[in-house]
Amino acid sequence: MIHVYESAIIDQPISRVWDLLRDFNAHDKWHPAVASSTVQDNRAADQVGAVRDFMLTTGERVCEQLLKLSDCHYSFSYTITESDVPLHNYVAHVELKPVTSSDATFWRWTSKFDAPDGREDEFRELVATGIYRSGFQGAREFLQRHFPLEQGIPSSTTPHTHTQQAVSSSTGNSTHDTNLNGLEGKGIVVSQYGDASVLSEVATVAAPPAAGEVRLQQDAIGLNFIDVYCRSGYFNLIDPPGIPGMEAAGIVVDCGAGVTRLKPGDRVAYACAPPGAYTSVRTLNADLVMSLPEHIDNRRAAAVMLKGITAWFLLNRVHHLQADETALIYAPAGGVGKLLVQWASHLGATVIGATSSAAKVDAAQRAGATHVVTPGQKSLVDQVMELVDGNGVDVVFDAVGRDTFEYSREVLRPGGHLVSYGQASGDIGMKDIGEFAAKSLQLSRPNYGHYTDTRENVSQACDALWGALQRDEISVDIDQTFALSEAADAHRLLEAGKTTGSTLLLPEGIGATHG
Repeated sequence: MIHVYESAIIDQPISRVWDLLRDFNAHDKWHPAVASSTVQDNRAADQVGAVRDFMLTTGERVCEQLLKLSDCHYSFSYTITESDVPLHNYVAHVELKPVTSSDATFWRWTSKFDAPDGREDEFRELVATGIYRSGFQGAREFLQRHFPLEQGIPSSTTPHTHTQQAVSSSTGNSTHDTNLNGLEGKGIVVSQYGDASVLSEVATVAAPPAAGEVRLQQDAIGLNFIDVYCRSGYFNLIDPPGIPGMEAAGIVVDCGAGVTRLKPGDRVAYACAPPGAYTSVRTLNADLVMSLPEHIDNRRAAAVMLKGITAWFLLNRVHHLQADETALIYAPAGGVGKLLVQWASHLGATVIGATSSAAKVDAAQRAGATHVVTPGQKSLVDQVMELVDGNGVDVVFDAVGRDTFEYSREVLRPGGHLVSYGQASGDIGMKDIGEFAAKSLQLSRPNYGHYTDTRENVSQACDALWGALQRDEISVDIDQTFALSEAADAHRLLEAGKTTGSTLLLPEGIGATHG
C-alpha cells in the first residue's frame, strides 16, 4: 500500500483555514485541479456520510465520502467511493494545527491507497504534487485574495538558551507555561546509557528560532546505527537524558533573524550532528538544513540523506573507486551497504556482496552486486578469493567491525584498501599495524562529522545524491516504518540485523508499517 504525507504552513489563522476546508463541497473554489463539485442527495456538505461528486480539470470524475469530521481537532477523513482515476482503497486525512509563535496554520494532508502494478511511483507523485501540493498553493492564493495580509509569518528573535526542551515524562503531558512561544510536540529521550529499553516518549517544546536558526515541524525521521551508538554511550554525543537522532525531514515553520536561504513552508532535511532528531518539532542552526528538490519527497529524504552522504564520501573521498576495481561490500542489503552496491555498480566496478543471510541475497543482486557470498561450508575468505582468482580485492567497505575485520584484511590484494566505517558487531579493538605492512595495505576509519563539517561539504554531497536519485543511478527502499513512540522496537530490529533498506520513525498521526 502506498502512503503519501505532505504538509504546509498557511499564513492565515487556523479558524479561517478551517472554515474553508470543513465545507466538504467547497474545493472547486480553491483547488486548481477541481473543475466543479456537488453533494449527492442534497446532503449538508459537513455531514458525515456526505458524498461529493466532482469533475477534475483533466476530465475525470471522482466521488469522495466524508468519513469523520472534528471541529475540536480541526480534522476530517474521507475515502474515494468511485473514480475514473485508478486509486484503490484510498483513505485520506486532513488535520490543522495552530503555529503558536504566529497567527498561522500548519496543515497536514496524508493518505494511503493502492495503485496498478508498475504505476506506484506515478500515482504517488500524482497525489503528492497534483492534489496535495497544488491544493496547498490554491488555498493560500484563495485566502490571500479574500483576506490579504500585509506580511507573511513573523519570525521570532526571542533570545533563548535551549533550542529544544523535553518537558515531561512518558505521560506526554506539557503545559504552555514551559515556553509561551514554544511549539509543542512529542519526542524520544535516552534516560541513561543502555539497551533499547532506555528509550521513552516525552513531550518536547521547540523554542522560537534565534538569529541564524530555523524551527521545523518534522514528519519523517531516519533510523541509523549511529543512533544505537549514541543510546549505548559508545559515542559520547549525548548526555542522558538526551534526545538521539541525526536525520530528519519536515517543513520550516519560522526563521530567526538573518536567515535568508530558507523561508516558512520550505521542505527541508538534515543529516548531521548535534543529535536531537527524534522529535516532531525542532529548532536548529539553519546552516545545517538543506532545501529539498521537487523530485525528493520528505520520506525519501529522511530515509536516504545520511546514508547517501556516507556512501558518496566513501566512494569519492575516502576511496575514489575506479571502474576497473573490485570491491567487497558487507551488508549489501542494508541502508548504506545497498547504496554502496548500487553506486559502485553504476561506476563500473565489480561488486562482491557479503551478507549473513541467504534471504538477503536477492536484494543484494537486485542492487547490482556481481557476486554475493554467504556463510557456508567454505569460509568468506575462500569464497572471495575464488571469485578473484586468488588475487584479492582492491577495496573492502566494512561496516561490521569486530567479526569481519580479519577476513577483510585477508581478502585484500597487495596495496589494497580496508575502509572500516562501522562496527555493528562490536569494536575492532587494538590491532598490530605490522599485519598491514605485510601486504602494504591501507586502512581508513572515516568519521562522518569530518565530511559534513561545513554547509559547503553537505551541499556538494547532497547535489550528487539528489542527482543520482533523479537519474535512477541509485534508489532508496523504505522497508520498515515505525511510529516515533515505537523507537525502542525499531532499535531492537536494527540491532538484530533484521532490517533491510531504510527504516523511518514517523511522528504521531502518520501511518507506520513494520514490514
